[in-house]
Amino acid sequence: MNEKTIPSRNEIPAGDKWDLSTLYTNDADWESDLLRIQHLAEEIASYKGRLSESSDIFLSVIKKYAELEETAEKNGSYAFLLTAGDAGNSEYQEKQSRYIMTATAAEARFSFLIPEIQAIKEPVIAAWIEQPEFADFRIWLKKLLRLKPYILSEKEERMLTLQTETSRTAGKAFSQLTNVDMTFGTITTPEGDIPLSQSSYSMLLENPDRKIRENAYKQFYNIFNEHKNTIAALYEGSVNQDIFEARCRGYSSARAMALFPDKIPESVYDNLITAVHEQLPVLHRYYSLRKQVLKLDELRHYDVYVPLCASVKTHTTYDESVEIIRQALAPLGSEYTDTLCAGLLGGWVDRYENKGKRSGAFSSGGYTGYPYILLNYKPDVLRDVFTMAHEGGHSMHSFYSARSNPFMQYSYTIFEAEVASTFNEQLVFDYLLKNASHPDMKLYLLSTRAADILATLHRQTMFAEFELQTHRMVESGIPLTVDALRTTYRDLLKTYFGPEMVFEPESDLEGLRIPHFYTAFYVYKYATGISAALALADRVTGGGTAERNDYFSFLKSGGSRYPVEALKIAGVDMESPEPVRAALKRFESLVSELEQILLHTEY
Repeated sequence: MNEKTIPSRNEIPAGDKWDLSTLYTNDADWESDLLRIQHLAEEIASYKGRLSESSDIFLSVIKKYAELEETAEKNGSYAFLLTAGDAGNSEYQEKQSRYIMTATAAEARFSFLIPEIQAIKEPVIAAWIEQPEFADFRIWLKKLLRLKPYILSEKEERMLTLQTETSRTAGKAFSQLTNVDMTFGTITTPEGDIPLSQSSYSMLLENPDRKIRENAYKQFYNIFNEHKNTIAALYEGSVNQDIFEARCRGYSSARAMALFPDKIPESVYDNLITAVHEQLPVLHRYYSLRKQVLKLDELRHYDVYVPLCASVKTHTTYDESVEIIRQALAPLGSEYTDTLCAGLLGGWVDRYENKGKRSGAFSSGGYTGYPYILLNYKPDVLRDVFTMAHEGGHSMHSFYSARSNPFMQYSYTIFEAEVASTFNEQLVFDYLLKNASHPDMKLYLLSTRAADILATLHRQTMFAEFELQTHRMVESGIPLTVDALRTTYRDLLKTYFGPEMVFEPESDLEGLRIPHFYTAFYVYKYATGISAALALADRVTGGGTAERNDYFSFLKSGGSRYPVEALKIAGVDMESPEPVRAALKRFESLVSELEQILLHTEY
């Protein structure tokens, strides 16, 4: 679709756009809540220094804080969704900017609140929060008090808060450098010259013409090579910032600091890496299969993303996609599928592309209103069916969490977030594979699923291992020079890709281009998330009412439990390496099926 055929926002039928009236029916109500945020912040500020006087005063302040947070979530979500649908609308831009300014100012007014809560004597606050009137806030307060050993004095906390924006400089500079300042030129293709960019790079590496892939790869990394010293310095600055805060607060390491709030044992991180290493021979088999299927003398780094089979041609209307999801998710019961499908066909979803609309897809579920979904659905792209199921999983997780918990404990963690979404994807894959009537479709589904698991489980684990190694280097006094970073990353590339891969001199520069590295110890959650999702999908589809109810207990948990505990209730123990091993076995079975089809049958 070219720019001329992309409709403007006002040309999209109302039924194809999300219905934001569950948040606000008019601008006046939105403006009123914006003022309410300011007034509540002032009311909370008036209690500074008084929280320990009595349980009544403490409860009153907590109630006001909860009201402010709930109002701010609703107010900000409305402005964000308007802008996501049409970023070119200046009225929407203004709303979002005004919300951000108001919320930031409010936060500054009650910045004393958390340190003052944590300063209340433990026997006193412990007795208060067991009173019945604290029921809606008890879990949130207990989680907050758990952080107390790592909270500094009010003056020290203020100093750390004041340097928050400065601490983000490395990540912001990296983003500006790689997304704005760096230009990559163009790549010549039979269809004409294509501008090389961060987004088109991935597309070009899927091109069936190997020379195009090679040119895109080398040209892309040549630009990173020109800026390698700057990027290495930025990444070292980001790692140093992580370690600075960890040491200020008294954590044993930067990783320990990152995992502590969610109560994730460091053994979960280590078990993930160990389990993936155990099954690296299977990953190497996959790359060997690639080499054979692509008929290559040498497998190069730019050969690993080109599809193993040509994409099948399909046409699935939006309504047909919803029906596929209804049938695929039938093991979850009619309440789940009826609710989700009514939302997908109703006001939850902004369905199609329009000028100024945000690209990609997301779910934005809050405590108030629908759990909204942004799509850019294309009937001729089969992957968009999976995307709909994925975002629908997020939204149903939010739906059940919000309806099963008070506001202050409804929000689930990132560690849990990818479980419900990937669970749905797996059920859709199983359904489509079972009903595939043509060998091309079966091959496409198998190869796509194998590539998706590899990208989410193996690749993110490699990234997680790199983060762990770089932080440990600095923590032990080893500076992160360009050479040190490249050597560390190249060793991991060799380990994960195996003996079939022939690397380029610039291959290890990949370690300098991953934006997630500026949010340390985050990527491992993708790998644990897909492992938990695959295990639960097997458990629910192979079980009965009890297994399904266990899964719904997880969906309804919200923030009422720590993530490992919530997943245990669902039936998967992420403190054990077994869920990761089971996911890796699933990948092995996909590789074996692909080998059978591509190497041992007439195809």
